[in-house]
Amino acid sequence: MKISIRRSRRAAIAVALGSVLALTATACGDDGSGAGGDKGDEGSGKGKIVFWDNNGGVRTDIWKEIIADFQKANPDIKVEYVGIASTEYQSKVDTAIQGGGLPDVGGVGAAMLAGFSAQNALEPLDGRLEKSSLSGKLNKDMVASLKAAGGGDGTLYSIPTSANNGVLYYRTDLFKKAGLDEPTTWDKFYEAADKLTNAKKNEFGYTIRGGAGSIAQALDAMYGQSGITSFWNGDKTTVNDPKNVAALEKYAALYKKDTPAADLNNDFTKMVAQWDSGTIGMLNHNLGSYQDHVKALGVEKFRGIPQPIGAAGKRVQVSNPVDGLGVFKSSKNKDAAWKFIEFATSAAENSKFNKSAGQVPSNNDAAKDAWVSEAEPTKLAAAALSDGSTTIVQLPYYLPDWNTISKADNEPNFQKVLLGDMSAKDFLDTMADQLNKAQAEWKEQNG
Repeated sequence: MKISIRRSRRAAIAVALGSVLALTATACGDDGSGAGGDKGDEGSGKGKIVFWDNNGGVRTDIWKEIIADFQKANPDIKVEYVGIASTEYQSKVDTAIQGGGLPDVGGVGAAMLAGFSAQNALEPLDGRLEKSSLSGKLNKDMVASLKAAGGGDGTLYSIPTSANNGVLYYRTDLFKKAGLDEPTTWDKFYEAADKLTNAKKNEFGYTIRGGAGSIAQALDAMYGQSGITSFWNGDKTTVNDPKNVAALEKYAALYKKDTPAADLNNDFTKMVAQWDSGTIGMLNHNLGSYQDHVKALGVEKFRGIPQPIGAAGKRVQVSNPVDGLGVFKSSKNKDAAWKFIEFATSAAENSKFNKSAGQVPSNNDAAKDAWVSEAEPTKLAAAALSDGSTTIVQLPYYLPDWNTISKADNEPNFQKVLLGDMSAKDFLDTMADQLNKAQAEWKEQNG
């Protein structure tokens, strides 16, 4: 089954999506330095392995703590940590897949999984998981999500570490002072965004994400308002449905009216820092920034609640990608790389990681720890996802080009929408055309 690849970054090493190469066992203990398609080796289970963190800077401290725990428990293995910013991670891995220099183990979330697996860069992990201490211990939905995102053949290429969810953070002190209701509906959200804005005093009702990562947030706002509950209508995407177009027009109109002008280039780190240090009423992000807000504001000045409810009385939101860890096929020490993943997703370490990140643990025992119910946004998110009040629009992470379409291809265009240089309709029509072509290609490849 031949893959037709429209992205040059994958053309040189396109392979069948379902191919699984046999493992080879040798006594080599080198760190991985191969390119995509390299079979690598099992290695000795000792020596050095290289770990690439896909959220370097933000998660560096907690990963170094986990690595120290691992090396204490496994003195024969040394882990070299490399922190890479989330905005640069995919391009760095893609470059290494083609030119060499891949690590042994790295962060592999659902959004980038299909692209990496299509390039034959990842080691299948089903067999290792089944034989490990993690068997039966991981959240089944998270495992299923990563299997679905892997490209269509149901192979597990990444072990889940955590799940995230969209959160609307709001300043309770500012809302109380202005006499505003909690922004539980989109109408109340827009009312608050307007009422809390006084640009002359550098006070704004909302901060919008205009830089890296802007598309996912925009999609959440669109589907949340339109109430459309599926990403596809047959083989065509609903992204450019007239209801979504109208929703995006209203949302984008907030820029510079009820938001700072600097938002145009804000990625999540800048956006979070701006909200934590200023007088901005609301912020859309996810569970991952909760601890930052606690440190900056204290729990008495803000709340993190599930996304607003739409006009039809239901909450609709887009799916948040499950994060995970994968072994790169080119690794010369896969055994040691797997030991690291198994340790990092054990109950104690997975709990420690997710408490720091403010996210939902993948290890079922870790999810029972007290901190999960004590962190209000995590508790509310878990309830919203399980009480029937929320419909999730599943994003097509299984498309190898999803991450490129939702980032590099369209983030500059979204900035044009904010600036008024491109209409919301033209923006969404362009994205829809790309998605429809990617979906048709995927269906052709996968029958």
